[in-house]
Amino acid sequence: MPSPILSWRTMGADLSASVVVFLVALPLCVGIAVASGVPAELGLVTGIVGGLVVGCLPGSSMQVSGPAAGLTVLVADAVSRHGLGGLGTVVLVAGLIQVILGFLRLGRWFRAISVAVVQGMLAGIGLLLVVGQLYVLSGREAPRSGVGKFTGLPALWSDILGSATVRTSLAVGVVTLLVMLSWDRLPDRLRKVPGALVAVMVAAATAGVLRLPVATITVEGLLPAVQPSLGHWTMLTELSVLASVATFTLIASAESLFSAAAVDRLHHGPRTDFDKELVAQGAGNAVCGMLGALPMTAVIVRSSANVRAGARTKASRVLHGVWLLLFAAAAPGLIELIPLPALAAVLIHAGTKLLPVRSMPELWRGHRGEALVLLATALVILLTDLFVGVLVGLGLAIVKTAWETSHVRVAVADGGTGPIDVTLTGNATFLRLPTILTALNALPTSRPVHLDLGGLRHVDLACRAALTTWIETHNRSAGVLVRVAAADGTPDGPPDHRDSTGAGVVEALVRARGAETGP
Repeated sequence: MPSPILSWRTMGADLSASVVVFLVALPLCVGIAVASGVPAELGLVTGIVGGLVVGCLPGSSMQVSGPAAGLTVLVADAVSRHGLGGLGTVVLVAGLIQVILGFLRLGRWFRAISVAVVQGMLAGIGLLLVVGQLYVLSGREAPRSGVGKFTGLPALWSDILGSATVRTSLAVGVVTLLVMLSWDRLPDRLRKVPGALVAVMVAAATAGVLRLPVATITVEGLLPAVQPSLGHWTMLTELSVLASVATFTLIASAESLFSAAAVDRLHHGPRTDFDKELVAQGAGNAVCGMLGALPMTAVIVRSSANVRAGARTKASRVLHGVWLLLFAAAAPGLIELIPLPALAAVLIHAGTKLLPVRSMPELWRGHRGEALVLLATALVILLTDLFVGVLVGLGLAIVKTAWETSHVRVAVADGGTGPIDVTLTGNATFLRLPTILTALNALPTSRPVHLDLGGLRHVDLACRAALTTWIETHNRSAGVLVRVAAADGTPDGPPDHRDSTGAGVVEALVRARGAETGP
């Protein structure tokens, strides 16, 4: 019986799926390159490398790599600061770091990044992408800064009202967007050809037949656009370049591995080895860097299209790279027929998918802290840049987690006579020290206190010192002893964890100072 990998049915399914993925990737590769401020051919180069290099390497069997909309803003910023040669260096070094991290088996740790930070990052990028492409949609050059893109919208609106040429460009883009939105509503059997490709073809045909005055893509050819380089290593002494390398590495790795986890849920084939996938992505980026092309990540849109098209093996993603190579070599002139407003519409459509419009209400209701981290990350990206936004998001996620895990509850029971019962449960850390001391300092100084610490799972040094000081102060003021209940003296204290609670620590401190302890 023939192996399923070599069977004609499998080969036919992979061949069919590769054509679908090629048709999905073609307009996106070109559009992302143009939006990033680099020649359109370089987007195709990255798609080719994603198919021929990453596609052949182990890791994930179904996901497809190439230029991603999520890196557009970062690439445009790197090109404006360091030029195309500098971009190649940044991508090359980031790829080498990815390979090293994969060999060190650190791939799985990228999945530990807070989902709220990743979603906030994508939301910020999506907003910048959508707003920036509104200018291209109207035939105008977009401001470089994120804030400038928003503050320039009133002037853009004035241009639309006052210029027929601008309105024509806008109309071509709007028609392209409407075709894509309408195509998404058609039955599955009619959507074998991707909507983005259909919309771009309609826009190109309309602009050509009617001779509309809209800008189109300038093409130099595949070989002239590629400028191989081993890197401008002296740039790595600049802090801004190192920041770009770190940002590329973090975002490209996290997006690829999150995509791999999502794609694994779409099929029943082999699961992704995240360390090997990180090595594969790094190898692809290193090659792209040497060729001076765009960086790559695994792209969920192309990957899901690959699965839905019935791909069986990694041959489909390799073949999609072959079709991109043949197209770039044999028919680059066809790219020149594509109107820029049509590509802007494709990217606006892709950018809106980065926004958590559907998930945000549910996230706000169930996990408000996560929602705030998401919003803060996106806002900082809009106001500053991607690197700062991601750092702020990660910092807020860590602070939120520390705050939530340091939860402590202080229960006070006063029967009116006898000792006042005070019970502390949870984790006593310096973050909750004000809560603890506020409750303890509110107790009458003339009454004995029974302090039950059996429910504490952890006591840090700050809380231990504060509790000891409060006990000594209360003893001197009241002239009575604070009775401390250890973990083994309370019903809630698990006997097999007596030494791991903070109760024994504070009890020993109190005993050393002559205080009476007991259950």
